[in-house]
Amino acid sequence: MHKVEELIIWKKAINLAKSVYLLSNELPNEEKFGLISQIKRCSISIPSNIAEGAGRNSKKEFKYFLSVANGSAYELQTQLILLVELNLITQEKVQPVIEICIEIQKMNYSFQKKL
Repeated sequence: MHKVEELIIWKKAINLAKSVYLLSNELPNEEKFGLISQIKRCSISIPSNIAEGAGRNSKKEFKYFLSVANGSAYELQTQLILLVELNLITQEKVQPVIEICIEIQKMNYSFQKKL
């Protein structure tokens, strides 16, 4: 249906996942199987669901997978805020990643309306 590599939202979601992976290197090792694992899974889920939706046969299915991706974006944003609240990382280090997350959420909403 759509060439996923041409979708700006997918490209931004890939960059978000890369940013999360880089950020996770700055977190304490004792969180490896806790929040680190969770934020990585969420960040990967976003571009993965966009890609899966793009490969589906209908706009309805694409919208569904965009919705799932958006849920993961909100979940990731919550977990990033929690990292700061737990004093595992500074707000300054997390804020740029949160801003990308919010940008993707807005793009996703607009894209769903456009479909």
